[in-house]
Amino acid sequence: MTSSLLSRALLTKLLSPILASSSSGGILVHCELVNGASSYSTAAIFRQCRHFRHNNNDSCRALCTSGVGCAAATTKAKKPVLPSPDNKKSKPVVNIWKNMTVSELATSVGRSLDHVFEAMIYVKNADAYDTPKSQIDDIQVIRDIARTLGVRTKIDSPASGKDKTASHHDELEKGAVLNPRPVMAKDLAPRPPVVAIMGHVDHGKTTLLDALRNTAVAASEAGGITQHIGAFVVEVAGGKVTFLDTPGHAAFSALRQRGANGADLVILVVAADDGVMEQTKESIRMIKAANVPMIVAINKIDKGAADVERSKRMLLLEGIQLEDFGGDVQCVPISAAKGTNLPTLVEAILVQAELQNLQSESKGFVEGVVLEARVDPGRGKLCTALVQRGALRKSAILVAGTAWAKVRGMFDEHGHPLQKAGPSTPVEVIGWRDLPSAGDTIYEVESEQIAKSVVECRIAKDMEDKAKSDAVVIEQKHQDHLKVDYKAILAEKRRLGRFRLKPTGPRQKQFQEDTTIRLPIIVKADVDGSIEALLDVLETYDCHDQCRLDLVHYGVGDLTETDIKLAETFQAHIYGFNVKISEQLKNECKKLGIEFRLSNVIYRIIESMKGDIGSRLPTKPVEEILGEATVLALFKVSEGKKKAVMVAGSRCTKGVLKRNALYRVQRGEDVIFDGKIHSMRHLKEEVESIKNGVECGLAFVPRQESKMEEGSAVAEDFSPKEGDHIICYTHNQVAQSCGWDPGF
Repeated sequence: MTSSLLSRALLTKLLSPILASSSSGGILVHCELVNGASSYSTAAIFRQCRHFRHNNNDSCRALCTSGVGCAAATTKAKKPVLPSPDNKKSKPVVNIWKNMTVSELATSVGRSLDHVFEAMIYVKNADAYDTPKSQIDDIQVIRDIARTLGVRTKIDSPASGKDKTASHHDELEKGAVLNPRPVMAKDLAPRPPVVAIMGHVDHGKTTLLDALRNTAVAASEAGGITQHIGAFVVEVAGGKVTFLDTPGHAAFSALRQRGANGADLVILVVAADDGVMEQTKESIRMIKAANVPMIVAINKIDKGAADVERSKRMLLLEGIQLEDFGGDVQCVPISAAKGTNLPTLVEAILVQAELQNLQSESKGFVEGVVLEARVDPGRGKLCTALVQRGALRKSAILVAGTAWAKVRGMFDEHGHPLQKAGPSTPVEVIGWRDLPSAGDTIYEVESEQIAKSVVECRIAKDMEDKAKSDAVVIEQKHQDHLKVDYKAILAEKRRLGRFRLKPTGPRQKQFQEDTTIRLPIIVKADVDGSIEALLDVLETYDCHDQCRLDLVHYGVGDLTETDIKLAETFQAHIYGFNVKISEQLKNECKKLGIEFRLSNVIYRIIESMKGDIGSRLPTKPVEEILGEATVLALFKVSEGKKKAVMVAGSRCTKGVLKRNALYRVQRGEDVIFDGKIHSMRHLKEEVESIKNGVECGLAFVPRQESKMEEGSAVAEDFSPKEGDHIICYTHNQVAQSCGWDPGF
């Protein structure tokens, strides 16, 4: 659109078709030429033609796009009548937000687009927004338009103003990263197989991998067990094979699941002496759920207690059809420690990979999966990733979950830098802005702007999902509140009117003292997978009636000053798995009295936690039986002017009777007395104890004077009889132990 001046004759010629078409619509069009002006600015004329362009007037559109300018027409519409100040309360209130479009504004105020465009003629600075999809970036302009239309406004978020925010987030996420490019057959090339090694703890998985790699990883692992998922590339006779070493301990179920889902082939290791164990069964279920082919390796055949045939029968009971029984699952008996039959196992792996015809694109944008994530003190946040498609290079922009990265460097499992990583290659990536979670899918995007928008979208969706779940909990609590006679009390208050409802029962204290036993904890670990395993174990805690376990904070990396400050604030214990603490922080913990437990074996961390829980529990009385006696005869004894007391002549039949202990008298199965005795005599002398086989006289404290423990039972008229059974016992205060069973 130009800003040149149009002559009077040209304007008259251009306006004629528009004036003709507008007359049928009942719209009065007034040309400014009648005022005697000889020329006009095309920009000013173009503003007045908004109504015609909105109504898709062909003549006006042709003039607007001709390069000469639009016809100088002015729409003479009646200005909307503004309500009087007295009717302010009757105005409806509508939601507005910044950057809303003209169409959204029309929907919000409940008017047609024609009406909104007519109102915009009388609003200052509204000229630029001349299409239904124009975004109004000035909130004051939106207010003025709404005021002209006779409504009041309330600024709100776009989510409350429209219901399609969630679908907009889904569309953004799908368009940015979740819509992979189509696979081109010409770009496919063979790739190395990804093989996961799974099985029960201490069945020789890492030892097998060491034998294939000619290393000794198993000997250096804490506790002799694998506690992380490891990825290694092994050179074999037929090429390269990527192995995923998964933990077999019960606490690392999620890591085993991740290994099964990310593999092309699974080697199920079964010890010939133990056979199929619990984690073996769990691994079989995961392999079947992931629909991944497997090869069974029966290990430790060199041991004396090895029974290969028994192990095969146990596998058959679990639904594994081995080739020996007419199935299609290969079974190779091996000895990882001695190297027996390892070439046969490698050959079986290569044959299975060749049958699968594994191919992938070796160029283009990257897709992969996060195996582990950790914080390195010198290099920052990094993750171990498995490339599944494309080629990963430096400066690539990656998105994984709610984290994104610009790749600053890549390293192999030996720490050597890499310039490029192709499919089936495990690589350590540095450059993450936030730490990704193990198991997240990695996508490469075009720019940082797209990565940030996708991450913001996912965070917003997570917050929205959390808000929905919180709303369910709030509604449930509200319903519980209504159930406690709330409606009946409210009805009674309304019935009384101005009279106050008298309180019933004792008045509750304004501040209720919390007597719940708690143990606040802070959990730190070296990698994200370990944190996941620890949190999964904490989810099994079911002794909140004894001690409430409060998780204050968890994170990845060594202990920091922030962790110490948090522990001081919440009086929390710190538990660190495979992490370090500096001497300065150690001294600070001792000074502040902060307890911290560090270990490189996961079950020792849980044992320390159970011990700390037990130390906070109060002692409980435990009954200890000291001795037993039988009543042989009854006689009355009087001392001076005192009333005669009934004495039970008894013989100690077991253990020892003590003067200051408690006594329980049983007649058959009924307890007729439970309390203390008044005196204990042997040969008319007061004694403190009676040994086994010795006779004595026992005078029981009268019922009204007896100070019995809560819950004890005594007959109304207690009088011992011959044959009654007497039990002497005491209460010992014994420390309680936590009944939490984490499953290992």
